[in-house]
Amino acid sequence: MPKDPKPAPPTPQEPERFEDALDEIEAIIEKIESGEYGLEESIAAYERGSALLKKSREILDKAEQRVTEINASLLNRADASDQEAGKAPRTTDAEDA
Repeated sequence: MPKDPKPAPPTPQEPERFEDALDEIEAIIEKIESGEYGLEESIAAYERGSALLKKSREILDKAEQRVTEINASLLNRADASDQEAGKAPRTTDAEDA
């Protein structure tokens, strides 16, 4: 009777928070550097770390976009207030350059 194939390991969950991804990346690095993982485990951990880095970049990009939107909204409100008060509209650093 043939042996049952080894079940595939569960797919790790995507972290929802940047800090969770960062913690997992740090743990992976620590285990690889300490020699806790063999070659195959190290390669799998490296792949996981690469996926976590990609996810982290996506989270940071979204955060940066959100901050940009908030700043633009605040600038638009300030300009509207200035126009109501009869002041000249404000400019951003990019416009001044």
